Amino acid sequence: MSGVARRTVVAAAGSAGLVAALAACGGGSDDKNTAAEGGATLARTGDIPVGGGKVLADQGLVITQPKAGEFKAFSSKCTHAGCAVSSVKDGAIVCPCHQSHFDVSDGSVKSGPATSPLPPTPIQVVGDEISLG
Repeated sequence: MSGVARRTVVAAAGSAGLVAALAACGGGSDDKNTAAEGGATLARTGDIPVGGGKVLADQGLVITQPKAGEFKAFSSKCTHAGCAVSSVKDGAIVCPCHQSHFDVSDGSVKSGPATSPLPPTPIQVVGDEISLG
């Protein structure tokens, strides 16, 4: 009987811990979900260099600043083979898989093998905060 009682206590303690963990995970705001709804800040304007950009891998985006104060966003999925672009340098968004380069101003192909531009993503800039638009 003491074996049954011990198992019951251990099971109850485990269940209580699971309930507490699920409650902690279920409540509150998740930035990724909020960003998908257009509310959360994706980046600060100061994080995006003029003539360059920043890849936000967890959001599937790349944000660029072609000219001072002009911000653009594109899908970070290369249109050639679906790889994620990895960097922005020398005015180009670069895919590491096959070295396709896309223009930071409009997502057009600068060099292939990609033949289609990166799809644009609407964003909004309010103050120094960039969010989905």
